Amino acid sequence: MRSGPTAAEIPQLHSSPTPLPQRGPLSVRLRKVPVPWRDAAVVVVVTAAAATLSAWFDVSETLRAWTAPWESLQLDELPGVLLVLALGLAWFAARRYRDAGRELRRRRAAEESAATALAANRRLAQQYVKLQESERKTLAQELHDELGQYLNVIKLDAVRMRDAKADRGEGLRSGAEAIIENCDHIHHALAALIRRLRPVGLDELGLEAALEHCAAGWRARLPATQLHLAVTGDLSQLSEAGSLTVYRLVQEALTNVAKHATARNVHIELAHRSSAGRAPQSLQVTITDDGVGVELDAPTSGLGLIGMRERVTALDGTLEVASSPGAGFRLRASLPLAPAFPA
Repeated sequence: MRSGPTAAEIPQLHSSPTPLPQRGPLSVRLRKVPVPWRDAAVVVVVTAAAATLSAWFDVSETLRAWTAPWESLQLDELPGVLLVLALGLAWFAARRYRDAGRELRRRRAAEESAATALAANRRLAQQYVKLQESERKTLAQELHDELGQYLNVIKLDAVRMRDAKADRGEGLRSGAEAIIENCDHIHHALAALIRRLRPVGLDELGLEAALEHCAAGWRARLPATQLHLAVTGDLSQLSEAGSLTVYRLVQEALTNVAKHATARNVHIELAHRSSAGRAPQSLQVTITDDGVGVELDAPTSGLGLIGMRERVTALDGTLEVASSPGAGFRLRASLPLAPAFPA
């Protein structure tokens, strides 16, 4: 996405481009080496045919008669020399074949090791994201249950002080009003912090309600931008980590729209993607705007797109972006409805 880190981003564990297509346990497969015995059988058959034809047409005698006038050149020794050369080439080919086989086995072992490391890295990234979100959830609950309750008690005491009889002094009343004002300020700051740590309503009402609340907040901040949100299908099939990832994607995309795009229209679409008439296999998130666009190949110090890609890749999803100066921006993410790795 466009540059500009936000609070929704996370530290990066690894940076990976668009995932390679999977074919079995390896990301990249070498072409299968053909069986050598078939070629050896062809050589044997051709040799037997050549021996039969040579015996039938007396090739050796004919060659001896043809080379007799040039006996001084020892041309009659040429078949033996060619035989030695053929044996030498066969020995050379056999050695190269063995070397190629060893190299192929080494490359396959290296690919297996790389695939194992990639899977472990992906699992680690997913566990890290889950742990971070769990810590944020716990912190939000603690802030609400502990700090929030104490602030309520302080405010109640201050209200009693304010409403006390006038003979206790005007200074006591003004002090109580100051306490109330400060408590209200802390309440607002606390509510904002909780919203940043944990999406409002995500646990109680679900992803769709959380996205509606997020969109409503951005509509108030961007009055000149028409924000459209469309959800198709049941989002409850998405895992908790997937729901958080979708919310953070939308949050980061809208943040970048506000900072860089100057767009008049932003469309956010969530839809299930099916294959061959089966049940939906993935959730596709598409975010487009008609803003100024960006040159994707240009160097940037921002981490927004990297953070998005890391979150999606950790869930075994894919992320595609398309943009050019003056042509807006489009982000498309595909997430599996079941987690890539069990918790």
